[in-house]
Amino acid sequence: MARVACSNLIPALPLLPSKSPSSFLCTNSSLFAKSSQFMGALGINRWFSSSSKISMSLKAGIVGLPNVGKSTLFNAVVENGKAQAANFPFCTIEPNVGTVAVPDPRLNVLSDLSKSQRAVPASIEFVDIAGLVKGASQGEGLGNKFLSHIREVDSILQVVRCFEDNDIVHVNGKVDPKSDIDVINLELIFSDLDQIEKRLEKLRKGKAKDSQSKLKEEAEKSALERIQGALMDGKPARSVALSDFENDAVKHLCLLTIKPVIYVANVSESDLASPENNPHVKEVMNLASQLQSGLVAISAQVESELTELPSEERTEYLKSLGVSDSGLGNLIRATYNLLGLRTYFTSGEKETKAWTILAGMTAPQAAGVIHSDFEKGFIRAETVSYDDFVAAGSLAAAREKGLLRSEGKDYMVEEGDVMLFRFNV
Repeated sequence: MARVACSNLIPALPLLPSKSPSSFLCTNSSLFAKSSQFMGALGINRWFSSSSKISMSLKAGIVGLPNVGKSTLFNAVVENGKAQAANFPFCTIEPNVGTVAVPDPRLNVLSDLSKSQRAVPASIEFVDIAGLVKGASQGEGLGNKFLSHIREVDSILQVVRCFEDNDIVHVNGKVDPKSDIDVINLELIFSDLDQIEKRLEKLRKGKAKDSQSKLKEEAEKSALERIQGALMDGKPARSVALSDFENDAVKHLCLLTIKPVIYVANVSESDLASPENNPHVKEVMNLASQLQSGLVAISAQVESELTELPSEERTEYLKSLGVSDSGLGNLIRATYNLLGLRTYFTSGEKETKAWTILAGMTAPQAAGVIHSDFEKGFIRAETVSYDDFVAAGSLAAAREKGLLRSEGKDYMVEEGDVMLFRFNV
């Protein structure tokens, strides 16, 4: 019998974001409630099947019109990012990619208690994608190249300019969040419509070779026809409720509007303390509610300036702006929430490590994130909550106090669980 120490894969980030002034995330309670109800009813993690293999590094694509602050935000998120930020369209041609550790204070606490040699955080990959312009679906600007890069990410962070600055040219001549959002969303819709039309034509001509293939093709055709109808009404593919079977049938198309979206309202430093008072942010908030998407307000310029300061000076700088925290943690938290992700840890003398799973995953599935053999040969999971682990001081002490539980194959991993998997292969 083999065993491995593990702990919950859910970041130490509250499910409902705090009202940190520097990272205003759906602070309108009714808006957040509507968004949460939609995600729950539709099943936000339906974009991943229950058997999906979760990567330690998920991809979030940063998109938007030229000169809205995408590359500046990327450089702020990825402290050593190499993206070029310049005052002209298409300064980002090939997508820049940076991997960022998911901030989770629980990780170091567990590492210290277990006297681990190292602590390994979960991570998220941010991709800075070239600016989109009207007509991209027909090849304008960087057109299809831009769209192909979006197909490769798990979620979309759509940066929307919510600040006035005469020195930074707006590609459409004025700051207009609704117009900006409409341009991008319509191009994504046009691209999906074109792809669906071609796929439906092929399905109508083709003939399945066996009954199973026929069932899958029928499910795909039914799903695509419903999605096509929604797109024609200006609604994204993610607004169409699909069964797991239908979702699996259309997944290969990597539809752009089926991907979860967070609108990132990029504000000036003067609006950082109270972004909800910015009329542009209010407009984005209303649109995010209508489009059933997430919302974060952040100042990309301030975040970029923070990376130039020593860590001990960052707090003082933020205080001078009337805020207490950086907004990047909330951006990552919003992405995790949108994708329905959780964190568990493995903790021992060698290392303490955070792992990422989907909400609702069972213990064997969580074990499979570490290695497929752990899932195949799963016997049981010795589990203790993060709070009980800390209170006890160690896994051994938690066992002695009766806080360590033996969980079987049906156990759904909770946020913050510290786990020891036993398996036999």
